[in-house]
Amino acid sequence: MLREVRRRGFDAEATTSVLTWALVAAMLGARFFTVPAHLGDPGYGADDIFALAGDFSILGGYAGGIIGGLIRFRMLKIPALPYLDTAAAGLALGAVVGRIGDVAIVEHLGSPTDFFLGYLLKPGYEPSPQHSTLQDLCEAGTFCGPYHPTGLYDMIGAFVLLGVIFWLARVWTTRRYGQLFAFWIIWYGLQRFLIDFARLTAARDGLVLPDGTVVDGVIADGMMGVFTGSQWGALGAAFLGGVLMVYFGRTKRVVSSENDIWYGAHSEAEPVAQESDH
Repeated sequence: MLREVRRRGFDAEATTSVLTWALVAAMLGARFFTVPAHLGDPGYGADDIFALAGDFSILGGYAGGIIGGLIRFRMLKIPALPYLDTAAAGLALGAVVGRIGDVAIVEHLGSPTDFFLGYLLKPGYEPSPQHSTLQDLCEAGTFCGPYHPTGLYDMIGAFVLLGVIFWLARVWTTRRYGQLFAFWIIWYGLQRFLIDFARLTAARDGLVLPDGTVVDGVIADGMMGVFTGSQWGALGAAFLGGVLMVYFGRTKRVVSSENDIWYGAHSEAEPVAQESDH
């Protein structure tokens, strides 16, 4: 984001301040946006809501960070729209980098699968603590998988999204301010909604072993009706992105060097790919 902000002549110092606020807000959002999915759980109370050992969510982190950043933009009296577009690639890259950790510690395994990317546990393997039940089943020789590696799926999808955003920034000559950011929301929301179907069966029905025994609690995602809480959040995000895409397309200016200046950029900045006075 900072690299693109500097290239186009926007305020890098203010952006650094915004990103600092967004970092803190992302930490809070990652924790507290998971709460609604667990409010109906037996015994779930205030201690669980404020416990640092509770669930954390990438979607909640994104939401909190964006809200915190928008608040800081408003405090600084800076128009946020062109800056949100410069953040789109970084937001996609964040999921790529973040999921490296999930893959490394074997986190966010989903339902059993025979897909070629499925992750097979073996006795002696130690996945993340959230999968201690799966580890115990494998150590006992009961069942070792393979399981859907949903973190890996999300990393691959976010990497593709990153490339598409770079490509669109070069070739989408009619895009309006805010639409690149809206595109990121739509893609990543739909991506998370679809990927989490690989966790839905285990979250809803538990892990069904070969002998028919059902083991509950192997997936931390809370169910909210027919979908997980993460799926509802992802679907809502995709819908919001679609609304913003239409709204920005009807009301905002076409991205251009001249309009960057109108939004406060310095006139000596590098020209953007799109050139239009509208």
